[in-house]
Amino acid sequence: MAHNGKNNKKNGASNRNSDRYELKHIRNIGIMAHIDAGKTTTTERILFYSGKVHRMGEVHEGLATMDWMEQEKERGITITSAATTVQWRDHIINIIDTPGHVDFTVEVERSLRVLDGAVIIFDAVAGVEPQSETVWRQADNYKVPRIAFINKMDRTGADFFKAMDTIRTRLGAHPVPLQIPFGSAELFTGLIDLVIMKAIVYNERSFGTLYDEMDIPDDLIDQAQQTRKQMLETLSEYDDELMEKYIEGEEINTESIRRAARTATIKSKVIPVFCGSAFRNKGVQRLLDAIVLYLPSPLDRTELVGKHPKTGQEIVKKMALDGDFMALAFKITTDPYVGRLAYFRVYSGVVKLGSNVYNPVSGKRERIGRLLRMFANKREDISEARMGDIVAAVGLKHTKTGDTLCNEGHPIMLEGMRFPNPVINIAIEPKTKADEEKLAMSLNKLSDEDPSFKVDVDSETGQTIISGMGELHLEIIVDRLLREFSVAASVGAPQVSYKETIRSSAIAEGKFIKQSGGKGQYGHVKISLEPLPTGKGFEFENKIVSGAIPKEFILPVKKGIENAMKNGIVAGYPIVDVKATLLDGTYHAVDSSELAFRVAGSMAFQAAAKKAGAILLEPIMKLDVIVPENYLGDVISDITARRGKIEGIDDKDNVKFVRSIVPLNEVFGYSTALRSITQGRAVFSMEFYQYTQIPKEIEDKLLYKYSGAVSAG
Repeated sequence: MAHNGKNNKKNGASNRNSDRYELKHIRNIGIMAHIDAGKTTTTERILFYSGKVHRMGEVHEGLATMDWMEQEKERGITITSAATTVQWRDHIINIIDTPGHVDFTVEVERSLRVLDGAVIIFDAVAGVEPQSETVWRQADNYKVPRIAFINKMDRTGADFFKAMDTIRTRLGAHPVPLQIPFGSAELFTGLIDLVIMKAIVYNERSFGTLYDEMDIPDDLIDQAQQTRKQMLETLSEYDDELMEKYIEGEEINTESIRRAARTATIKSKVIPVFCGSAFRNKGVQRLLDAIVLYLPSPLDRTELVGKHPKTGQEIVKKMALDGDFMALAFKITTDPYVGRLAYFRVYSGVVKLGSNVYNPVSGKRERIGRLLRMFANKREDISEARMGDIVAAVGLKHTKTGDTLCNEGHPIMLEGMRFPNPVINIAIEPKTKADEEKLAMSLNKLSDEDPSFKVDVDSETGQTIISGMGELHLEIIVDRLLREFSVAASVGAPQVSYKETIRSSAIAEGKFIKQSGGKGQYGHVKISLEPLPTGKGFEFENKIVSGAIPKEFILPVKKGIENAMKNGIVAGYPIVDVKATLLDGTYHAVDSSELAFRVAGSMAFQAAAKKAGAILLEPIMKLDVIVPENYLGDVISDITARRGKIEGIDDKDNVKFVRSIVPLNEVFGYSTALRSITQGRAVFSMEFYQYTQIPKEIEDKLLYKYSGAVSAG
């Protein structure tokens, strides 16, 4: 019997504000993957089958609905996360399509912070790839339940069970297939649904909108029954009723399996696995069903933990439609038509058009000028946003990424977001004198949008320095300056963002005394410095007792230390991963001031850092290369020549998968070099790994260069 797998007015479309759409019928999900796993194509098919668009947009043709930026269309990659809303089986699904390229990983980070669930897409040939691991770790950090979709089952070399095994071994997850493929590569015709034990065969001429449910063919029944048995064994651990039926050998109905799978998924105990080929229009409708059946609604999270903005005391709030308004801003963009847009997720309560909200981070009251439901770069005006909604607002002038919005009478500050530090920087200047002010304003807008993009002015040279996550990241920024802000800019060669840290503990004093007639200045502190583990940043502890330094001067000491950390001891790079403890000090009743203690703190830090033996750190990248075997030796030799370390070599069908770590300074322009070595047959991916101590001979070169620059200055 033929079935229609496309949403229509009868089964899907309805008034958004209808009572029919209760909170239990809302899903807030992200779609994430390694670059080229088919994430945007899958999203396009979701839009088509749900009735949101009437023509499928193809990435390779530059017509993908969610890739609306000119740079995305030209390059065939997703650069910015795009939000949209679709309806499926009487449910509202708010979807955020995120980038797969590591340079734009901040887009994934901020999306995960506000989502209830995620679909992670894997390539059926490649399985888990480097960016898949990064996305997975980010989802783990925010405890986001997820389901897996093994895509590209139509590709030569596609192996569903092997891909699933990489989820188990590389991600340490517990994948449970709820489907298995019906054929693979050019023989991939559909899937076997293990919950209802039926074969689903798609009609290709109908673009997959028509499909048949039929009995499982004889040659696949044994595999289906065996895989189903393993599925039931796993799911029964999370549902007593299912376990009882399974042990007793009773007939297990569809509802029992789905209930157990949903419970285990929401608890992040298992990862339900589905399969298909988005490009060939197979399996996407079943994926939509899975989003509705197994991923959480806003009601599956009942409490929200935050802090009081003034006291810092922990607050636990109940989340309810009639409760206090609480929302988190997760993205800021500049729209050419409506101006500054702030995207936010409503966790509790309702906010209406024209109402005032409070931002406890900035301490300012903001007015909602317009409320918009977004569909990529298109928008629809709405009158209110309710618990569970993901919307954008115009008028929030002081709100930044990660800020909380709430009722002023019941303030709460929700946990913000963690963003990676930039690892690469370039000098930038306008091509004409007239564009100087315009460049500064445009760069500020772009850094407002993107927390992983930083703008600084070099105090020595006066140059504007922009920093980002990679060469592509900064290339896109410069391109956007020209296209969106009409500012032509010249850029220098990329530079590595080195850092400094200390090797041991040390104690030092800083004393600032100034007498020049009238009121003097007096500040005296004693601090200890100790190294922290990599990535810990900066910690400050106050151990002053008996009022040796008045309370009002403690914060200035900390600020003085933080200011001194910006310019290191070895070569002027920022100092990271240290703990400073304020041990003692003295003050003068008349001459002491905040300025004096800020300077004293800075002096004490510099003295202690010199004693502690400061060292230079360089960013190390994780570099993965997939290369035909006959080029393996050349690729390894090239990586080794770049001071790289080979971490492992895996077999992958007819190619080799080389895992390595390489200093960032050695891999600028690597794509061109790899193309040349392998005649364009190898592909690579690269992401930031960690900062490590730089070798002595490289440090000496940098110090020579630095001392030359300082003496010239």
